Amino acid sequence: MLPNTGRLAGCTVFITGASRGIGKAIALKAAKDGANIVIAAKTTHPHPKLPGTIYTAAEEIEAVGGKALPCIVDVRDEQQISDAVEKAVEKFGGIDILVNNASAISLTNTLETPTKRMDLMMSVNTRGTYLASKACIPYLKKSKVAHILNLSPPLNLNPIWFKQHCAYTIAKYGMSMCVLGMAEEFKGEIAVNALWPKTAIHTAAMDMLGGSGIESQCRKVDIIADAAYAIFKKPKNFTGNFVIDENILKEEGIKNFDAYAIKPGHPLLPDFFLDEYPEPLTKKMESTGAVPEFKEEKPQPQPKPRLGAVEETFRIVKDSLSDDVVKATQGIYLFELSGEDGGTWFLDLKSKGGNVGYGEPSDQADVVMSMSTDDFVKMFSGKLKPTMAFMSGRLKIKGNMALAIKLEKLMSQMNARL
Repeated sequence: MLPNTGRLAGCTVFITGASRGIGKAIALKAAKDGANIVIAAKTTHPHPKLPGTIYTAAEEIEAVGGKALPCIVDVRDEQQISDAVEKAVEKFGGIDILVNNASAISLTNTLETPTKRMDLMMSVNTRGTYLASKACIPYLKKSKVAHILNLSPPLNLNPIWFKQHCAYTIAKYGMSMCVLGMAEEFKGEIAVNALWPKTAIHTAAMDMLGGSGIESQCRKVDIIADAAYAIFKKPKNFTGNFVIDENILKEEGIKNFDAYAIKPGHPLLPDFFLDEYPEPLTKKMESTGAVPEFKEEKPQPQPKPRLGAVEETFRIVKDSLSDDVVKATQGIYLFELSGEDGGTWFLDLKSKGGNVGYGEPSDQADVVMSMSTDDFVKMFSGKLKPTMAFMSGRLKIKGNMALAIKLEKLMSQMNARL
């Protein structure tokens, strides 16, 4: 891990979405240096699934040596942003660094993304970043440090990153386009950069998205905090960069990244929007049954599944069912399987005792999953993570995503038998 040098002592860092996760990790890293932290987030009461409020974050920041100013800020509200900026300037005398971290996510395709959800992502990610930057820029111009850092990806026009979650991609790329434009507009005055992780980062939000067991494929938030700190140390002429966490830390002399892994040595889940990975990471992915989409220049023939493998898998699943499993799940799943031994199958985890079978279920399915028969067998036997299959486009999901995540948890319990 990078040592603290006190470079940010006395600096004021305004961070959106800093009550938990990556935002809070960046806050704590800067606070250990003696920075003043403005926690601009909307969580004032604990969320049932996402721990942490602006007040608990403030306590943690002050406990490690920083000064904290918790501000209730929904980045969709321009007035709340302006009020928080005014309070920060009044309390600390200015703003030196802005971190646009607040973000909304929905990994749904065009027809499955409600307008309300699309509006939320556009308003929080793109518009919120723009408004927070606009409010802070007059004060950043007066700072010797003067950094804006957006937690957003490099602009990558590979269609794969649009086809499964077009609205989310547009909203995140809007943050990145702010970097592109503002870096040029304020060149010489303010450094404007983006930071994005090489691999998935473990947060409470990731647990909700990826389900049980996802953490073993992730790195800790510390890697983003250390990478952000490395950027903050750069001069103002370091601007317009789309920085990948691992790359900048290698430049800082970090060689062993196991310290950042939740489970050292375990294959890591690559993050969205990055096409190229070092060969060792690609091999790790492939060893878990995942084929990185970015490597497939031409469609590769799918290996044929074992004869009757799908039927055998469903037989084992049926033997694993119980009233407890049904009670804990309460969902009906429809599988549209392509290729040999394919067809339509269902898994009913709503009816008493549960049921599986070929064809359509008696009641409407809550979740529809489309994939090849071979990937289906790999998924239920633990050789292919559903999250990886979904991210690479090999698994398509329609319907209730929360129930889809519940199924992943159920699969992990069945893997030993399959």
